[in-house]
Amino acid sequence: MRASFRLGRIAGVPVGVNWSVVVIFALIAWALAASLFPHSYPGYSTFAYVLAGLAASVVFFGGLLAHELAHSVVAKRNGIEVEDITLWLFGGVSKLKGEAKDPGAELRIAGVGPLVSLLIGIFFGVIAALVGLTGGRGLLLGVLSWLAGINILLAIFNVLPAAPLDGGRLLRAVVWRATGDRTKASVVAARAGWGLGILLIAVGLWQFLRGAGIGGLWLALIGWFLIGAASAEERQARMGSALQGVRVGDVMTPQPQTVSGELTVADFVDHYLFAYRHTALPLAEDGRPVGLVTLDRVRGIPADQRATTTLASVACRADDLVLARPEEQLTDLLPRLSQCADGRALVVSDQGLVGIVSPSDISRAVQHGNMRDQMAPGHR
Repeated sequence: MRASFRLGRIAGVPVGVNWSVVVIFALIAWALAASLFPHSYPGYSTFAYVLAGLAASVVFFGGLLAHELAHSVVAKRNGIEVEDITLWLFGGVSKLKGEAKDPGAELRIAGVGPLVSLLIGIFFGVIAALVGLTGGRGLLLGVLSWLAGINILLAIFNVLPAAPLDGGRLLRAVVWRATGDRTKASVVAARAGWGLGILLIAVGLWQFLRGAGIGGLWLALIGWFLIGAASAEERQARMGSALQGVRVGDVMTPQPQTVSGELTVADFVDHYLFAYRHTALPLAEDGRPVGLVTLDRVRGIPADQRATTTLASVACRADDLVLARPEEQLTDLLPRLSQCADGRALVVSDQGLVGIVSPSDISRAVQHGNMRDQMAPGHR
């Protein structure tokens, strides 16, 4: 999930927000200000309800950020680099460069997020209780109670033993420790995610048919998301097993043909695209990659504008390139590659650009890995 805009860095981790957060933020604030708070705490002005709804929503998303920051901080302490944190429609996601080295690290990284949400919920619950003991019964108590309940609910939901939830990570750590097989543990957690997703869809549709309205559809949507994410995790786990021990330098296409960013799209199509039969070529200056042009990007340029449009203006920018080192494990590159719209990584060394990794390179490596596993002694 890509960030639409950046908020800055917290604890050394870049934090971004996807545009979908605006939608869910507005829905939560509207539901609180227009329905829950007026119904439970009548007698206040419209301005007070709107202010309370906005304040509760801001603090809620602050709690989501704290949840993800906890994952990131513990991951860094366990030797895993954190690319960034992105808040989006279904909460937040911490992009880690690599995976936990052992079940213990997996347990710590996964467990700290729900723990933080639980502590936040308890904190607001204690404050709400103190306000109630002093005689408070108004809108402030409503905001505090809602924040306590929603954060505790978030913690409980996240520890459900199903990928991609934190509970799925905890389940994977337990199965991994018991069997010693990371791939098997990942598949078990992913299958549990499938089961939970189907259950949520069934319950959501049942509630919708019984008149629950948007709440039932929202639950079904969460279930649909869980199924998709769990399926992706299972595929990635099986792919990671096939690629175990394979380095980027083992699969890359070495010394790729490069082009200048000053070349026009028309010249590129006439003299490079069909001559070299590549669907992507790096842009380079003094042997260093500065961009990547692909067939899909070229297709988006109208034919009458290709003679005046340079490759630099349509190529993937240098800041968006996925770079790798030849000695890097291919399994560490895959998560970054899946986030890249162009689906390719450029391989660099101290001497400059030395190779390119494409989806076809990955597919060949997976096929070889599967064949290797099938031919291994003891395989059935």
